Amino acid sequence: MKIIINLLIIVITALIAIAFYTLSERKFLGYIQNRKGPNKPTMAALTIPIADAIKLFIKEEKNTIIRNIKYYFITPIIIIILAMILWPIFPHYRPSFFIKLRIFYFICITRIIIYTTFIAGWRSNSKWGLLGALRGIAQTISYEVRISLILICFIIHISRINLLTIIYNQYIWIIIFLLPLTIIWTISILAETHRTPLDFTEGESELVSGFNVEYRSSIFALIFIAEYINILIISLLSIAIITKRFYRTDLIIKRTIISFIFIWTRGALPRIRYDILINLLWKKILPTRLIWILIITSIIRIK
Repeated sequence: MKIIINLLIIVITALIAIAFYTLSERKFLGYIQNRKGPNKPTMAALTIPIADAIKLFIKEEKNTIIRNIKYYFITPIIIIILAMILWPIFPHYRPSFFIKLRIFYFICITRIIIYTTFIAGWRSNSKWGLLGALRGIAQTISYEVRISLILICFIIHISRINLLTIIYNQYIWIIIFLLPLTIIWTISILAETHRTPLDFTEGESELVSGFNVEYRSSIFALIFIAEYINILIISLLSIAIITKRFYRTDLIIKRTIISFIFIWTRGALPRIRYDILINLLWKKILPTRLIWILIITSIIRIK
């Protein structure tokens, strides 16, 4: 019974966080692009995300010519489940579930999401959906190795592997000491979550809507919710890794600042070309990470 209650609390808190994050994103994008956001309904604007969700879930699902109808419905459900089970990894003071190796847990779950992206594009019976899925897989696989290397650098520097222990024993801002890796981490999480200017899974004009080109109504809402859950989870993980130990008062402020980076990049930066992304990845980011691993290990040996 306790596990069921914890699961319900996780789902409810995740949905509330997504609702207010999408509302703030629309508001900030309105200011960045010099246009009106959702500000006319006054306090009633707080119900806009709920109204949008209800509209998506009650819309009629039109039948299309789909050869793999089973995967058409199963894939979004798997995507939302994988996103939800990532929510307990953040080590707060009263965790619902005890996960010792949270960093490895995060890496393993995020790698499984690659398969769901491919299945979603493949089952659509559309060349545009398949092309978007292949680009998303290539981008995710390329950056997953870099994210793992960055996490290894942070772990080596702190000499801890348990995320909860890292936070309680972290008294300095690692972001200052490991500034190049922090910048690379920011680029990597943007690519991992497929956000502008690195949203090649659904951003190119010839892809129409990427791997989810055939999804609509309620099943599209599941993919949409899972995307924003991943953004919030990575924001919380970034707080735990690159900032000093936090308290209840500054957790919300730090999470808001890091989450705002995703909104700011979407409204301020143009989308780069795919070849520039791959060149940046293999010729700039990967050598920098390997060099910093050698530097950190050398400093630790000297100590």
